[in-house]
Amino acid sequence: MPINVPTLLTWARIVLIPVVVGVYYIGLPIAEANLYATIAFVLAAVTDWFDGWLARKLNQTSAFGAFLDPVADKLMVAAALVVLVQLGRLDAILAFIIIGREITISALREWMATIGAQRSVAVSMIGKLKTTAQMVAIPMLLYHDPLGIFGVHTAGVWLIWIAAVLTVWSMIYYMRKAWPEISRISG
Repeated sequence: MPINVPTLLTWARIVLIPVVVGVYYIGLPIAEANLYATIAFVLAAVTDWFDGWLARKLNQTSAFGAFLDPVADKLMVAAALVVLVQLGRLDAILAFIIIGREITISALREWMATIGAQRSVAVSMIGKLKTTAQMVAIPMLLYHDPLGIFGVHTAGVWLIWIAAVLTVWSMIYYMRKAWPEISRISG
């Protein structure tokens, strides 16, 4: 396993997962737990962008990093969504849609790689928009409280719905891109 700054940042993102979840179980006042969970999630989201940028800039990309980075992302998002469902701030069906899509597309990408067709399911602009909506919505839902007259929770709800729609749209997009290979192999 190569140890470099991008990989360490990815590991840091994984270490932040118990922080996002755990602050709600250690007896803090809810406003403090919301703040600490939000900070931890935003920090993780920033490391997600930064580790990829650094890996490319420093030419420190690796097969292990390419594996670990999306795993860290999906674990962080899934953990935050489960916490939000537990707190009553997110409908379970939305969490299921987002987490289910992540599992499905990860499995599809893995399978497509084994048959040498990974380019068919390369990251698309729809997927990037979905990720952006998700990464902005989740901290808003974690923070929950209004900031002055700005309804943080309400904005987060709107964005998570947009993320869910983009989630379904991107899953359909990736499945359609992979369909020729799927039908060729299974036919």
